[in-house]
Order: sequence, then C-alpha cells, then structure tokens
Amino acid sequence: MENNLLLCILVLIPTFASSDFLLAHVRNIKKRNADNGLVVDGMEIYSMKIDSKITSRFAHNVITSRAVNRGNVSKEVFFDVELPKTAFITNFSMTIDGVTYPGTIKEKEAAKKQYEKAVSRGQTAGLVKASGRKTEKFTVSVNIKAASKVTFELTYEELLKRKSGKYEMFIKVKPKQLVKDFEIEVDIFEPQGITELEAEGTFITNELQNAIKKTFSGKKGHVFFKPTLDQQRTCENCSQSLLDGDFTVRYDVKRTTPDNLQIVNGYFVHFFAPTNLPKLSKNIIFVLDTSGSMHGREMEQTKEALLKILDDIKEDDFFNFVLFESEISTWKETLIKATPENLDEARKFVRQISADGSTNLHGGLMRGIDILNAAHEENLVPKRSASIIIMLTDGQPNVGISNTQEIEKAVKKAIDGRYTLYNLGFGSGVDYGFLERMALENKGLARRIYPDSDAALQLQGFYDEVSNPMLIDVELNYPENEISDLTTNSFKHFYDGSEIVVAGRFVDSNQNHLSVDVKGEGANDALSYTVQQGAEQTAQAFQEQQYIFGEYIERLWAYLTIEQLLEKRITATGEEKENLTAQALALSLLYKFVTPLTSMVVTKPEENDNEEGIADKPTEAAGMFTGPLVASPLYHTYVSRPTWYTSGITVNGELIGDKRANSDAKIQNSYFGKLGIANKHLDVKLTVTPETITIQNGDEKTSFTWLDSVTLQQAGLTLIINRKKNLVLSMGSGASFVVVLHQVWKKHPLHQDFLGLYTLKSDKLSEQTHGLLGQFFRPIDFTILEIHPGSDPKKPDATMIVKNNELTVTRGWQKDYRRDPKHGVDIPCWFVHDNGAGLIDGVHTDYIVSSLF
Repeated sequence: MENNLLLCILVLIPTFASSDFLLAHVRNIKKRNADNGLVVDGMEIYSMKIDSKITSRFAHNVITSRAVNRGNVSKEVFFDVELPKTAFITNFSMTIDGVTYPGTIKEKEAAKKQYEKAVSRGQTAGLVKASGRKTEKFTVSVNIKAASKVTFELTYEELLKRKSGKYEMFIKVKPKQLVKDFEIEVDIFEPQGITELEAEGTFITNELQNAIKKTFSGKKGHVFFKPTLDQQRTCENCSQSLLDGDFTVRYDVKRTTPDNLQIVNGYFVHFFAPTNLPKLSKNIIFVLDTSGSMHGREMEQTKEALLKILDDIKEDDFFNFVLFESEISTWKETLIKATPENLDEARKFVRQISADGSTNLHGGLMRGIDILNAAHEENLVPKRSASIIIMLTDGQPNVGISNTQEIEKAVKKAIDGRYTLYNLGFGSGVDYGFLERMALENKGLARRIYPDSDAALQLQGFYDEVSNPMLIDVELNYPENEISDLTTNSFKHFYDGSEIVVAGRFVDSNQNHLSVDVKGEGANDALSYTVQQGAEQTAQAFQEQQYIFGEYIERLWAYLTIEQLLEKRITATGEEKENLTAQALALSLLYKFVTPLTSMVVTKPEENDNEEGIADKPTEAAGMFTGPLVASPLYHTYVSRPTWYTSGITVNGELIGDKRANSDAKIQNSYFGKLGIANKHLDVKLTVTPETITIQNGDEKTSFTWLDSVTLQQAGLTLIINRKKNLVLSMGSGASFVVVLHQVWKKHPLHQDFLGLYTLKSDKLSEQTHGLLGQFFRPIDFTILEIHPGSDPKKPDATMIVKNNELTVTRGWQKDYRRDPKHGVDIPCWFVHDNGAGLIDGVHTDYIVSSLF
C-alpha cells in the first residue's frame, strides 16, 4: 500500500468534475417536462429504432435516432449509445434539415491532422470511450436551430460468440426520456435452422413482457419490441422512462453434423461445434494470489467462488491449489483426484485461506507448472486429458522475480505449449497488459474480474466456460493451394457449449467447393474425418430469406482476421509487430471498421464552426492517466519549494503545461519540464531538461545531451547518463536520484517531453526530509473507509482518514516508470482533491519559490 500511496501523493488533483459530468448535471437541472413528458429541455426524441440483421452469427446493427427542437432558440442535442466492446463501428452520419453529414474512417495518423486543426479551435471531443464491463460509449452532440430536425444513424458489426450452448447479442437500451416511436427489431437467418430463441431485458416488467414478440421457424427468427408510451413510464402519468438496461437475444442452431461450411463469392466460413462427445477429464491448477492486498472482501469472494467451483468438479478430474504471497504454499504436493473425500478436504482448506504478505507471482506460477509436469511424467493423470492453469491476482509481482518480461519468458519456456494458461485480474491494481500477453503466449486468455458484489459469480462464470473440455489439439486443415488469408485454424481446446470459427479466402474467387480435414483428440480416441461442401448447397439455403446484408461472409472473414491480427500484435515485437499492424490497418480501412488503428472523423455543420470530432476504438489501457505529473488550474508554471535531503541536498522542479491551453478544460495538465538538484556542501548544481543535462561545480560548467552515454565522477558526485532513457545521480554516501526522460510524439497536438524524478536508497533520507514531495518519503498512517460509487462508475470514491482529517478521495491510475522506463506500469491510486488540502503540510502555494536554485 505504501508504494501506491507514494504515487498518489505525487499527483494532487483539484476538485473539478469531468466535463461530461458537468454537462450531464447542467442538462438535468434544465430538464422540464412538456407534451406529456416527451419534451425534455426543449428537445423531443420522437423516434428511436434499433435494427439488427444476423446472418450466420454475424450481426449488422443500425441505430437510428430522430429528434426535433421544440424550443424557440437553438439547442444542443446529444446522441449517446453504448456498444459491445467486441463490435466495430462501420458508419455514422447525421442529417439536419435534409442535409447529411457523414463520418469518414481514416488511419489514425491521418485523422490526427484533422484533429490538430480542430484542437486549435478548442472544439474537438473524443467520441468513443470505455463505458462498462462489456460496453463502449459513443457520444456526439450538435446544435440545431429552433423547429429543426436531426437524424443520427450509427452502424456497427460483430461476430456473435457461442457460450454455454447459445449465441448472445445484447443491446444497451437507454433513451433517457420517453420516446413516441421506440422499437427494437432483430431478424435472424441461420442456414442450419434455429432450435431455440430467447429475448429478455433487465428492465422488463410484467407489463412490458407482452411488448416482446418473438417467433422462429426453420431457418428464420424474429424478435420485435415496441412498447407504447404508457408501457415506457415508471408509473401512471410519470415522465421518467423504464427503458434503462440490457436487452438480450439468445439463440442456437440445429446441428446434424459437427461442421457447417458456407461458401459465397470467393470466401468461406467454417463453423465447428460437435455435440454428444464424452467429456475429457481435466487437470486443473488454481494459482491464487493470497498477498495482503487480497485481504477482506476480495478474498471472501474468491473463497465463495472456489467453494462453488468445487461443487462442479467431476470425479474424473484432478486438481490442486497453489497459494502465493511472499512465500509459496500448496494444498497437496501433487495433483489429487476429485473424489468426494478429497473434495471435502479441499473445502476445509479453502475456508481457512487468509491473505498476508507480498506478491511472488512468478514463484506461484512456476510451482503450478512443476506440479503439472510431475503429474504427466509420473503418469498420475490420464494421457487423454486437458491440463489447465487458472491464475488469479489483484496486484503486481514485487517479490522474487518481479520484472514482467522475465516472468513472461520463464512461464512460456516452462509451459512449452503443453498447457493452457488463463489469467484473471481482480480489480484495477493489476498490470492487465502483462496478464494478457502471458495468457495469449500460452494459448489462453485474460479476463478482468470487477470488484463488485457479483465478483464471485464472475469467477464462477469464467470457470463454467472452461470446465467441460471435449477435445484437445483441434486442427482444421484446408488445401494450401486453394486457400489464402486463412484465420486461425488450430486450437488447444474445444469446450462444450462453445464454437470454433474459421474463415478464409479462395485463391480462385470462382471456386465453389471445399474439403476440410478435421483432427482432434477426444476422451476415448482420436477424431479424424473429412468434410466437403459445395457453394450450391449454401446458395440453396439462402434462397429462402430476404434480409441478408451485403457480402456477409467476406465481412465476417475481415472482422475475424482483424480481430486475430490485433490479438497477435499484443505479444509481437519488432518487424513482426509492424507487419501485423500494416495488415490489420489495411483491412480496417478497406472494410471501414473503427479499430484501434483507425479513427472516424465526424465533421459537423457550419453552425458548429465546422467542428470535427474523432471516434477512436479504445484499448484495455485507453483513458489511463499517463502523462501529467501535477494538474492545477491555478498555475501554468511554478517551482516546488526546496526538498531537503541528508547532506544538504535540495531538489526543485519547474512545471510546464501543454503546448497550448484548452480553454474549456477545468484542469490544465502540468509536467516537470526542468529539475534542479543542488548540494550546498559540494557546491554542485545539476540542471536537467528534456534536451540537456548541465553540471555546475563552482564556476565550471559541463553540458551533455540525452544522446550521450556518460559515466562521470568528480567532486564526490557520480553521474551516469543512459542514452535517451535516464540518468542516475549519486552525491557522496547519501540518497541517489533517477531522472527519467519521457518522450512523446513530436507532432503531438498537446503534450511535450517531460521528466520523472525518483529516489534510490530512501533509507539514506533524514527525518528532516521535507517539501511538496519529500514529506511523503517517510510512511504516514492513513485509513480508507466507505468506498462507494463516484461520478465515474469505474472510479469509486472513498473517505481517507489521515492526520486527523477526513478527506474525500477518488480511485484512479498513475504510471510507475521505475521498472519499465519506456512504457511504465499502471498503478492504482487514491487521488486527493482540493490541491491536497488536509494531506500536505500547509497549503500547496507554500511550496512555490522564485527560482530553480
């Protein structure tokens, strides 16, 4: 906790709500009801339609919203929708009084040029951001004149995944007001035939249940939801809407054979989902973080989930527990068969698990791998069985081997492709990128577990997905001379209730037949057979339906290819990563998908000064606080008060701001742009900027640049410059300092190069050490209480008891560059508001001085 605190108190955030929150607050205050609740703040959304067409699991969704300004003056109208994170936006447009303004999808760098122009006018906003566990939020606003109408249309596509035996598509419903004409329509066409169809909503009441109409017959399914105004109301004559939650459609298809091949216009898709196979026994190692940070609710929820999982383990399975904190411990020395007696003993073991110590993640994983290796070498487990490691952690390695790159290499070498690794990251304190890379390198995946009341259900739900392996080492082989651009076609495991999807492009676009060799290892014997399919069979199936959208198999292939290329980029480096990036970018532009490599530029009409907005696809780390060290609305540039260390050393830092101020921003970002380190006894002064390093010893000056590699010893001072990375400064036998150079993209519209300051040998600091930062290099006592939701659902608020003060603090993120100077590691922090009032000694203005020395 001390490391987290240290990072937090380096960043003191004033109390200003986000612009989104303030806008929402203002809009709520201005709300007035008219026309029986249809008009809110002068605006009426008179129509909202969500139209979804699903063909062979590939969904094409169009959201259309129509509004009219009922007021006497111009009004700002907002279009807010939440989309599945697995979806790609493909189109957006807005039509005002008959004139359409389309969005265009461009490569990110090209979009940035338009973005920079708009930034200079202070009129640009990012339109897509992470919103919840499964969603991203798309937001756009535009001013429209009195009595004018506007139509927003957003299109997105996704491949529906099969889980627990059903395909699932969910639609976030939140119109925020009553809508005269609201409807959801879903048309499904599956050539194999539909066997079941469900539709439900988290907001559905008994009265609304009758508004859902669903039918299916043969290959077609239809869902229609059109509630009346009265059905939308929270109560009779109320103006608030009930429509707020998830609307979910689930279905499955008929399977007479394990395979379904479809060929259309030079592309194919192969769906593989065998049924009625005997289940493989599994060998499962639970590697669990029991460090001190897991204490309390997280540990209780983990134990609750484990007890339920033990109820589901089959008697033919083998299992064991590895616990890691500072030390490594195991339940048993080897894998144990899941007999009723052993399961009872395991339940007793789980109930007594406690949390304490640090985080030796490397040691825990290596012990788990060793146990699996021994079980196979000694023939303790069946040869035909699936071996799985599930690792759960809420923090980052800090004992034993703590370098994440070293851990990744060691784990990959130890597993050597034999086992599947699943990494579960509990809460916001994990290095999710590290967990994801390590899982993908070992044929698994990573999953976030959100620290909410249902965390135990999240853990159990993940286990349910991987608890029933049916096949191992599945390969779907296609004629090499006939197929190009094939998606992934080999899979470590096939789980009951899931589906494997492979797509490809024919070398000859006129080819209309395909044969596939299918191989896999089952519980009793090997699976091996050949599938053949002709295009005429696919064409015959598709003659019966009227609502296929475009070249759906080609777009499905492109979607799946881009998704897999982006996944491979996570673990790739160097030239390989560049090639994967180029391929994914080319496809994203060709098929007009908004992916992490592309952006959608939306140009608003002249009434909005030709304002341009950029819509980006967020990644897992998007939106994290990665640059500014201090944020203050009061000072663009200031120098921190001297920080006294042992031996009479002072450190001052000059702050710089962004390249140009954003007049709309409540908080202006600031960075260390210059550092001054002085030792009055040695008469030495060191001045560091992002360009140069200057040492002054008396009247003598020596200067270097960050392009130099230098080791210098003089006058009791040792200076090491690591080219373009950092410098290490030691003065006598006292504390040492590390200054890290953070370089940003030279053409970045806002940010500029800045410096980071860290200390080594903190035990050399005297009790008199003080300053804006120095006062916190000694531990302080504090307590966190009453954690509760804040204005941002992903950033809870809490009460901090410190120095006899009760402070409101907010959970957030900060970068720790000590282990990884280039990329940094995301660390969870408690951000203190009001310029640190109640936490720092005095007030923040006490720490301003007139010059660097």
